[in-house]
Amino acid sequence: MKRKHTAIILALALSLMALSSGCSSTETASASNTSETSSAAAEQTEETASPGGEDGVFTIAYAPNESTTESADARNGLAEDLGEFLGCEVEEIQASDYNAIIEALRTGQADMAYMGSQALALGVERTNLEPIVMKAEDGDPDKAIYHSVFITNSANDDINSIEDIKGKTMAFVDPDSTSGNLVPTAEIIKAFPDDNLNSDILHTNGEFFEAVSFSGSHQAGLQAIVKGDVDVVPISDQILASEIANGNAAEDDVKIIHESGAIPAEAMVVAEHVDQDTRDKLTDFLTSYDNEEYFTDVIKVPGARFIPCDMSDYEEIIELNQIINEME
Repeated sequence: MKRKHTAIILALALSLMALSSGCSSTETASASNTSETSSAAAEQTEETASPGGEDGVFTIAYAPNESTTESADARNGLAEDLGEFLGCEVEEIQASDYNAIIEALRTGQADMAYMGSQALALGVERTNLEPIVMKAEDGDPDKAIYHSVFITNSANDDINSIEDIKGKTMAFVDPDSTSGNLVPTAEIIKAFPDDNLNSDILHTNGEFFEAVSFSGSHQAGLQAIVKGDVDVVPISDQILASEIANGNAAEDDVKIIHESGAIPAEAMVVAEHVDQDTRDKLTDFLTSYDNEEYFTDVIKVPGARFIPCDMSDYEEIIELNQIINEME
């Protein structure tokens, strides 16, 4: 069920391929992983174990961006509601980063996780996870997108566009963040076609940037800009709007100097060991879930809802991730 944003992401991928003479078109891992997941599910019998597995607990993993103190009650609310629906205990855990989430899914320490496109692209290389629902503003499939925006302090008169960031200080979010690393990296490479850039150059001090680091979360990157600790950070436009709405930053503290094309929205993914019956139940529950507190505090988009999705919605991001890795 491809959406309008796929053409935009694919165009970005193709433009990057043209910039690198060493790049060639790559096949995505999504088809094989989807096939393997379907085969694994088909081999399971209808007499499946409890959705909570051997310990009777169904575990949902969140990244630091979604595991803020302010969102704890909303996360617990979903866990309680889902527990009633599944008939087992549901707990939510905070992973240290996206790699930890992928490992938790791979080893069975987590059954389901909420993650962005790049984390999903990395995850399919290590385990047969499957996206089942994605967030969409107003529950509209055409709005199942967001953007990466580059921001700087509003008082910084030297930086007004992406062309002004060379030689400045940059704090990406996390190596596995879509809007905080993958897409911004691609946007910078595209904006400076004569510099022969790659991911390694953009993440090495003294090369393209005077200094470069990872903030660890979108929220931390925003605060670094507000305080003047760094010159530029990329951030999800939805998280930026949420932080301003919650009073964690003022709208006139920052200015947006660049906006990316559309990115497929974050998804709830299930681990390989989750049986098909449970996957169907999870999809039914999540697509009908309407707890506004959860979508405002955790999903960061008031009025959003979950809609069904599958691996085809993320194929272009998976390909973009492969192209960026090949350019290193």
